[in-house]
Amino acid sequence: MSEECTKSDCEGCGESGCAGRKAAPAKEAANAGSQVKHMIAVISGKGGVGKSMVTALLANAVKAAGKKAAILDADITGPSIPRMYGIRQKAESDGTAVLPVLSAEGMPVMSINVLLEDENEPVIWRGPVISGTVKQFWTEVAWGDVDYLFVDMPPGTGDVPLTVFQSLPVEGIIVVTSPQDLVSMIVGKAVRMAQMMNVPVLGLVENMSYFACPDCGKRHEIFGHSRIEEVAGQYGIERLVRLPILPQQAQFCDEGAADQLANDEMTAFAEKVMKAVEV
Repeated sequence: MSEECTKSDCEGCGESGCAGRKAAPAKEAANAGSQVKHMIAVISGKGGVGKSMVTALLANAVKAAGKKAAILDADITGPSIPRMYGIRQKAESDGTAVLPVLSAEGMPVMSINVLLEDENEPVIWRGPVISGTVKQFWTEVAWGDVDYLFVDMPPGTGDVPLTVFQSLPVEGIIVVTSPQDLVSMIVGKAVRMAQMMNVPVLGLVENMSYFACPDCGKRHEIFGHSRIEEVAGQYGIERLVRLPILPQQAQFCDEGAADQLANDEMTAFAEKVMKAVEV
């Protein structure tokens, strides 16, 4: 890699004769108690777009389709998946590996909050420790037989996304956004990072896209006019979905009833994603 090179992935670079060329980092081996067929990361360029709820919707849709789904909560400093699924019990070990905790309806989850004595205790760790913990959720957790493991990522393009892309066998990403003017730039950052890491973008989810009046059925674009088709076309993303604002879904998350999250839009989207991965 030359002094002027700004690429972070030598394997994706066409300059095969570069003297500074480095081999791609080796992927971490899964725990011996894990048989995970597909791993998909759910990312967002910024916080506050409902990424964790979209992760839960995806996992639930896959589960409803007859597949075995699970969620790895990689948002170490801001975990929300356990609370959303009403999980308060702590993870246990079988003597050789840590076991994921099951929700009321059997969704396997691993998160820092199922390891802390007090779930309200802040995680004040430096980047390398956080990244190492995420890798341990893969190498030291016996996930069992899982068709789709969804990784709920922290927002942005920092240490954890880089660690996940480089160290875990991610087959693709789902990008979550909201209908705002900054959407193109924010999605662009996430997409470009995935491209640099040679990870395909499987789909684009515009959350909080509109509110459908329960009385007249008219759609109101509360957070601005949707640009998802334009952005998807700009980055060559084929699969996309607009999710409505559904107050009941937020209530499910607040009450620890994320097992009940479901909607027709996400069901159809999840089917398209599964077909893309399983080709």
